[in-house]
Amino acid sequence: MPKVELTIPEHLEMQIAQLVEQGEFVNREEAIEDLLAAGIRAYKTSGPMDEEEPEFEDDGMMGHDDEYVF
Repeated sequence: MPKVELTIPEHLEMQIAQLVEQGEFVNREEAIEDLLAAGIRAYKTSGPMDEEEPEFEDDGMMGHDDEYVF
């Protein structure tokens, strides 16, 4: 099996360690492999997501700042 070196943010490492401690996975390697595979399956199912955020107008709802218009 090919080896991959990966640098991840601290909060993800903590979440993986917690899953291993809770018994969800045998070890870190299994956790990372299974979670990566699940992510790829989800990506294939939903397709690529647009990287651009939708643009919103700056002048509130229907041109009225902080007001509900019925």
